[in-house]
Amino acid sequence: MQSYLRSYAEVSLKAIRHNMLEVKKRVPDGVKLLAVVKANAYGHGAVPVAKTLQELNCDYLAVACFDEALELRQAGITLPILILGHTPHEYTSLLIEQNITQTVSALAKAREYSEEAAALGKTLKVHIKLDTGMSRLGFLCSGDYFDRGVENVITSCRLPNLEPEGIYTHFAVREDAQTLYGFITQEEKQIFRTLINSVSGIGPKIALNILSGMSIEAFRAAVSSG
Repeated sequence: MQSYLRSYAEVSLKAIRHNMLEVKKRVPDGVKLLAVVKANAYGHGAVPVAKTLQELNCDYLAVACFDEALELRQAGITLPILILGHTPHEYTSLLIEQNITQTVSALAKAREYSEEAAALGKTLKVHIKLDTGMSRLGFLCSGDYFDRGVENVITSCRLPNLEPEGIYTHFAVREDAQTLYGFITQEEKQIFRTLINSVSGIGPKIALNILSGMSIEAFRAAVSSG
């Protein structure tokens, strides 16, 4: 059948497989690898990309919302899946049923998920999202907000029926060592590490940096140093 589309994207799963294996070579032993496949894997096809990553023993997948996570589960993806965005607390039973991990970005949201999970008599896996500079979602923890941020994170991790599996941040800019961007990212890294040390032993066992616009070289440096 003739196509009248002005353009199309031809995605090579072979290339994605190659890229994944190259990234795995650069990740230190003991460091888990999470692949972000939100927005239909950025247009590459969430299901086929996720299946390829699963075959290559990727540790975790991340999506933007519940619908994207559910699509992967219905396609037979069994890897752990983290929702990076907000999910209404009314969906808690479905999150637990589908074994999907939910981001918690504020104490009020943590309490809502805790209450819903407790009513079900079950436990919801969560990852704590910190705001170290992106100013999008997350517990405020920079500058004057640091002490309150630590307090709120600890309180959230101690709530009943929540399993605080991980903690993460999303760097605001790409890292160029010789520019202002490099300074900003280094400052965010320091906030992130300091807060992790402050909540050590409270709950989260996985620390994750979502790197924004970084080169492989910068990625290697980031995972090697933290």
